[in-house]
Amino acid sequence: MGMNDAQHPVIRDPHAPANMVDSMDFATQRAVHDPLAALGSAPGKERTAEPVVDFDRGLSYDLDRGLARLDPLTVRPRISSRVLCAVFGLLMIAAAFGIWWLCVHTENGQSYDEIVWKQLPSNLPGWASGVMNVVAQSWLVIAVSCVLGALGVVAAAVRRRWWLVGQIAVLAALCWASTLLKGVLPRPFIIQTDSPVVNSAPSGHTVLAAAAAVVLLIAVPRAVRALAAVVGGTWTVLVGVSVMVGQWHRTSDVLMSILLVVGLTLIVLAFTRTSGMDDPGRRVSSVSVQIVGSVLITGGLLLMLYSAYVIWQVLPGLNVIASWAVQGSIVSSVVGIIGVTALAFGLLLALRHITAAPLSRLGLIGAPPAPPVQGAQRGTR
Repeated sequence: MGMNDAQHPVIRDPHAPANMVDSMDFATQRAVHDPLAALGSAPGKERTAEPVVDFDRGLSYDLDRGLARLDPLTVRPRISSRVLCAVFGLLMIAAAFGIWWLCVHTENGQSYDEIVWKQLPSNLPGWASGVMNVVAQSWLVIAVSCVLGALGVVAAAVRRRWWLVGQIAVLAALCWASTLLKGVLPRPFIIQTDSPVVNSAPSGHTVLAAAAAVVLLIAVPRAVRALAAVVGGTWTVLVGVSVMVGQWHRTSDVLMSILLVVGLTLIVLAFTRTSGMDDPGRRVSSVSVQIVGSVLITGGLLLMLYSAYVIWQVLPGLNVIASWAVQGSIVSSVVGIIGVTALAFGLLLALRHITAAPLSRLGLIGAPPAPPVQGAQRGTR
């Protein structure tokens, strides 16, 4: 006597977890577990034994091509992400030279820089002066910055992010080259100043501190990116303000240095690919990056607006270096440096994450979820 399906019904659990891997077609499953299968084989030729490639040891050229056919986001960020990096990078570099031009080629700009340079050391609170005097030690700035940068390089090497190591090397060369602008950019004599006439933009110590901070930020894994942005931004602000307290540099020197470094970093990130990114399967959205990045960007914009408002208030007294404009100039300078740094590092944090971890079909796949034991037992009764 024949048996039919009615005699042996199949009971399915309506609440069973979705299995992303099982829901994929066979070809895609094979490509996920064996990425070289996406390459195919030439007609009429038998394929030889396929090499086993470990993602943690880097992707071979053939594997890159195979994954790119299956999902381009496994080997390159989205085009929109790379365009954003390039656009914001160029905007920051343009802003750096814009600030330099306003503070060097206009009477009000030179007066503003002169007031802050002369009055900032004597108008800081006692506790702030103590901190700035400690930080304003050349050997300490160099030592701490080198440690932060070295931690970034070690993090990239331990994670076997070799393309990223190359990006860091290019960035270091560009940042060093930017300091050579100090001997090239002119500084016309417009007003009588007590500060050195020799141009000092950009600030070498600020460039070093900011470069070390951004290297750490772009090299560390997702879990500590937000922390690296806060630590790096704080260190950059401390060094930037300290070189002003020590009367090594002017406000425009510091702002130009920070914007140049972050702008160059974003342009370098526009060329991110393969081992410059997080491993596929480990790419997820980051709550810490979203929260910290939003706070830094929003807070930076608000601080910059406040700084611009204060400068507008004291503008009539700048060209005569009026005493009533001193306090406003100092406040707007320090607040402006904090705001520019927060905005720059917030943008860098967000853009680094979307270039390092673009979410895609392969990027979201991990180990299949295990079915609940009680549900499985209930479904077989």
